[in-house]
Amino acid sequence: MAISLAALLAVPSLKLAKAGLAETTWHQDIVWVAVTEQEDPQRFLNGGELILTTGMRLKSAPEQRRFVRQVQRAGAVGIGFGIGLTHDAVPPALIAEANRWGLPVVEVPYETPFIAIGKLVADAQAADHVTKLERLIAGHQILARALLTGGGLAELLKHLGSMLRTDIVLTQFTAQLYHSVPGSPAPSADGWVSFPIPTGRRDACTLWIRQPFEDSGIVGYAQNLISVELNNMVKQRQSQRALAGQVLEDVIHGTLDPSEATRRLAGIGVNSTRRNVVLLAESAAHFKQLGTSSLPQQLEKSVSAVVGKDLVAVVPDDGSGASALAKSLSDHLAEAGIHATIGIGGAYTKPNGLRWSYFEARDAASHGLPVNEPERLSLTSLLLASEDVPLADMANESLNPLRSFDAAHGAELMATLESYLNNNGSVAAVAEALTLHRNTVRYRLAQITELTGYDPAQTSDRVQLWLALAVQRLSARHPR
Repeated sequence: MAISLAALLAVPSLKLAKAGLAETTWHQDIVWVAVTEQEDPQRFLNGGELILTTGMRLKSAPEQRRFVRQVQRAGAVGIGFGIGLTHDAVPPALIAEANRWGLPVVEVPYETPFIAIGKLVADAQAADHVTKLERLIAGHQILARALLTGGGLAELLKHLGSMLRTDIVLTQFTAQLYHSVPGSPAPSADGWVSFPIPTGRRDACTLWIRQPFEDSGIVGYAQNLISVELNNMVKQRQSQRALAGQVLEDVIHGTLDPSEATRRLAGIGVNSTRRNVVLLAESAAHFKQLGTSSLPQQLEKSVSAVVGKDLVAVVPDDGSGASALAKSLSDHLAEAGIHATIGIGGAYTKPNGLRWSYFEARDAASHGLPVNEPERLSLTSLLLASEDVPLADMANESLNPLRSFDAAHGAELMATLESYLNNNGSVAAVAEALTLHRNTVRYRLAQITELTGYDPAQTSDRVQLWLALAVQRLSARHPR
């Protein structure tokens, strides 16, 4: 390890003798040995040096005092004064000034070459460097082993905290992925040092280390390991979501019998014997990033999957509140720069209940708000959950005559029908919304009845037309 002035004095072969009374830096490690015969060597020093001189140019007391002040200002740990050449002893003025400034002085006898002192300090520095390097390599091996033997980031960071003897936190946006002291407040710029973890993705993390700590270079290595592991986690997450998505799509499409659906859902971690809620996130602009994005910590118990272009999370209904979970998901994605709408499904048991919850969530997401609650009872979702009902064909059969007539005559019958249904069958409201005469609205309604065979004024026919429009809207947003 590095050597101090006191340790040098204890080396018998050097035959050094203490000349001054000051001991302020007596046990401080010597960074280097600087040999100089200049009157003012201050500008050539970096601090921490042992200054060796024979005082060749220090003939007068003022020059000797000035020399002491210069090396003391430069941060030297002490002066080694060689006697037997220009001075038979260490000058009293130099010792007095050194005592005044608290700078140790040692006498170097004529038979002790300066190079012997320099070599001893250099050897100590080299040994110290080798020791630190060996310790660093051992630390590298410990961190790598912690990661590669299945411990993951938690085990790696646990060992890193032990090496640095301080608290470690890994955050992703506002979420804490790891904290060496669970329950502690979130780290801040005050008292913590932050180290970015580059991943080349939107959901990069930050490593926080509480001060004080001594970094021997292990933090940089840990940063690289964490970055590699985060990228591996993204790839693993992507493959797991693809597999879970295949299972969910089969369940949603109703191609599995109940027992097979239950078994396959259990294989991806979904217990269909208990109540589950589906959260669905859709983003037309960022659907690729959506599929690989991480989830907030509150959704760590969920099973996530990519279904079509949407991110789906199946969450056990444990009373924590689907709305709060959906809000945390929305905020988490927004912090990653992913603007998505979140739909919430109902809480149901069994595979068929999961299908219904999915279609309710998909229907809710179409409302376009950041977080969308499910309808109290969604007949559209109930019908969409049944693959046995040819919904698209039924909707087209009801609405195609109107589309064709509009295309040929510009009659705007589709717009009139939608406005009529949205305004609860009020002719006056439709006339005001479309800037039409009421008789024109009635005439168009009669045309709709004639072309489709459904009378919008009759409740049963109105439900048929409303469902046809709802199916058309949802199918356009989420084609099967």
